[in-house]
Amino acid sequence: MTSTARTPTILVVDDEPSILDALQKVLAKENMSVRTASSGQQALDILRNVPVQVMITDLRMPGMTGEDLLKAVKALTPEVEVIMMTAYGTVENAVGAMKLGAYDFISKPLKRAAIIAAVQKALDKHALVAENRELKAQLAAATNRPIVGNSQVLRAALDMARQAAGSSATVLLLGESGTGKELFARYIQQHSPRAARPLVPTNCAALPESILESELFGHEKGAFTGAVRAREGRFLEAHTGTLFLDEIGEIPLHIQVKLLRALQEGEIEPVGGRLSKVDVRLICATNRDLSEEVKAGRFREDLFYRINVIPIRVPPLRDRLEDVPLLADHFLRIFAGKHGKPVSGFTEAALYRMGNTAGPATCARWRTRSSARSCCAAAASSTRATSRRSCATRRPAMGVRSHSPWGPRWRRSSAG
Repeated sequence: MTSTARTPTILVVDDEPSILDALQKVLAKENMSVRTASSGQQALDILRNVPVQVMITDLRMPGMTGEDLLKAVKALTPEVEVIMMTAYGTVENAVGAMKLGAYDFISKPLKRAAIIAAVQKALDKHALVAENRELKAQLAAATNRPIVGNSQVLRAALDMARQAAGSSATVLLLGESGTGKELFARYIQQHSPRAARPLVPTNCAALPESILESELFGHEKGAFTGAVRAREGRFLEAHTGTLFLDEIGEIPLHIQVKLLRALQEGEIEPVGGRLSKVDVRLICATNRDLSEEVKAGRFREDLFYRINVIPIRVPPLRDRLEDVPLLADHFLRIFAGKHGKPVSGFTEAALYRMGNTAGPATCARWRTRSSARSCCAAAASSTRATSRRSCATRRPAMGVRSHSPWGPRWRRSSAG
């Protein structure tokens, strides 16, 4: 019936009890486990405690709307497939929901066959992406992942990170998206006196403003509609450890005030609760120029000086092209193992092409689009990988050593 190994759990969210009851009966007959919620906050509470594969939610609800809930779900539990439903179905509604990450969009009055078909397809997609999602989660969660590279600019940034690790001062990681700022945060935490304590990463840009305060500082039972139980925030999760706030420039001003108090006084105030002490080492990251944000009035000046104690700039890949061969080999080993392919290295032509096309990319983007992934997926029994565009047939220009285009020893000839 379904592609999941165990009975799938479906979460239905609607402020109309009749809709909840009807959908629960329909889906239960299909041997699905059904949980129901009458509000967005109640749905989020369920998602935090129950593994859910598919969520069906109404678009228009009092309080947190279906779109707000969709944003929150994709930030907190992105693996959940979301189906939107509404009695006010329009092409604009459907397109907007899809852009926000919804899997499907169905109109009321609901038809049994349409509901079952939509849920089955959503479950199929959930199963298809499970393997890839698990790999990404393992790579993202691993605390011992190496920072690959040996370039001078990278070593200088790592030396500064190592020096900062021994103190309790706040670190601000600066750099473009995809340059590896979270890796640097983990590196600092691993070499700090708090290495044995938890590191709690939080992407501030991915959390909707309506729940960001609750996610960071927690809330008490009954603090707002749908808060059926008290919940600890990220600060308390990181107590005695390290909290990593990625994209801190996205935090709205009214929450910046509470963050400033946490830094100055070591105190947090849960939504609807009282002040409590926390012991947290804070590492922040941003791809924005916070000094310009301060001038524009979008970021508090006092908070900026509090987090800008030890600024570290994480270099983009185009500034360390000599690291490309090391990164290529690193990703090759990862994807060769994933696909079970006996690929042991790259041809000189493949390395040459990568070195001449990798400049503008960040590490994250290059990893996603790299020849390592495509070569491993396509290789049959060969032990050396070529470029994805048959670069073995593309000869370097005269005067260029084909071994490698990186570093001072392999500068390209001006005649080329």
